[in-house]
Order: sequence, then C-alpha cells, then structure tokens
Amino acid sequence: MIFENLLTIIENGILTITINRPDKLNALNKKTVEEIGLAIRNAENNRDIKGIIITGAGEKSFVAGADISELFGLSIEEGKNYAKAGQLVFESIERSSKPVIAAINGFALGAGCELAMACHLRVAGENAKFGQPEVSLGLISAYGGTQRLIQYIGKTKATELHLTGDLISAEEALKLGLVNYVVPKEKIISKCVELLEKIKSKSPTAISSVINSLNSHFEKDVDGFNTEIEEFGKCLGTEDFKEGTSAFIEKRKAVFVGK
Repeated sequence: MIFENLLTIIENGILTITINRPDKLNALNKKTVEEIGLAIRNAENNRDIKGIIITGAGEKSFVAGADISELFGLSIEEGKNYAKAGQLVFESIERSSKPVIAAINGFALGAGCELAMACHLRVAGENAKFGQPEVSLGLISAYGGTQRLIQYIGKTKATELHLTGDLISAEEALKLGLVNYVVPKEKIISKCVELLEKIKSKSPTAISSVINSLNSHFEKDVDGFNTEIEEFGKCLGTEDFKEGTSAFIEKRKAVFVGK
C-alpha cells in the first residue's frame, strides 16, 4: 500500500514503517497519525508479518513532535477530538498482537516520545534525545505521554520532565528504563531486527498473550491476574502449545504456526 507520509517495506516477516517527513523532522500531522494507524491495522491482518519496526527518515529525528501548525484555531472540543484520535492510534500500537519496536534515530520529543512509548520495545541511537516539552508551548501531552512516562520511569522523574520540559539523553533514558538498548546510530535497525528474529522464533500465539497480559496491568477496572489466567488457558488450546511441548520432549527446535 502506498502512503503519503510513510515508507513501508516487508523483509523476512518484519514490517518497517518509516515516518517520511524529514523536512519537518518527521513531525506528526493528522494525516501521518492516520496512516500509522492504517499500517498497524494492515499488519494485524497479515499473517506473514511477525514483527514491526517504526523509525523516522533521516539522521536527525525519529519524530520531533506534533505538527504544531495544525493546532492553531482548534476549539476546545476539536482539541479533545484531536487528542482522542491520536490516543486511539497509539493504543492500537500498544495492543498490537505483533511485537512493535521503536528504532529511535534522533529526536523523540512530544508526540515522538509518546509514539516510542506506545511501542513494546525501544532501541535508541547514541544521538537520541527524549522529552515532553509541551509546557513550553502552553500545552500538555495529547497522545498518552502523561500516563505512559509514569509507567516506564516512575512518577517522580516523569513529573519533573513534564513540568520542566527538559530533554534527556539516550544514556539517561536507558538508566531510567525508558529504552531497552542504546547502540551506535548505524546499528539501530540491525539491533531491532536481532530482537525481532529472536521473538519470531517463539510462539506467535504466546507472544500475543504476553502482550495482552502485560497491557492489562495498567487497564482500569481490569484484573491483570485474571487476564493472565484467561490467556494461559487459551494457550493450552493452541497448536503452538502442542508443537512447543512436543519439540521440548523430542529435544528439537519448535516450528510454530501461530494457531
């Protein structure tokens, strides 16, 4: 499928989505957010896709924020709808049954940091910068930043970053637990592929159950322990479980079919 602001390629079961607005430092406008949502939905329906990488075009920026020019003139209700639409797209990333890794090749600010946090894993280049600087514009995060940053780094530091708008380096992001790995910028994609190749060797049905169970921990009025029980039971009824246990007993490598 051809997109206006995204480049997509599938290789060895891995879909790479590149946000392609380098002249705007890959800032997210409404169209781009919609296209990301469509790309994720398409991937969910494509059994050949086993994992997803999201990155930005160029060497300076993953996503430098939202496209502020779109916010001028919005009414309060229009602003709420704008935020809700973006949150739904980012939630679809977080809920994807396919593992999604953010390959952070530069600035991940505002909506960019929020996009990275919506992914299941994050690999940052040594040049990456993170922050939620919206208060400098008289705004706050719109796409879940106030909620997810607390989940990853705790309330104390998340509050500081949101209130000051300060940026942090890739190394500090690693120390805080915001990213999984920091690598030289030329190795960002290869590290993401390495991780996805390892995940691809496991059961797709189990991977989906893991994602759903982990997400349930943060859902309001949802008992995460009960979700785990339900997902465990579902796994027992899959072909992947039968194959995995048979391979273990027979001392061979499992060949999972994702059913």
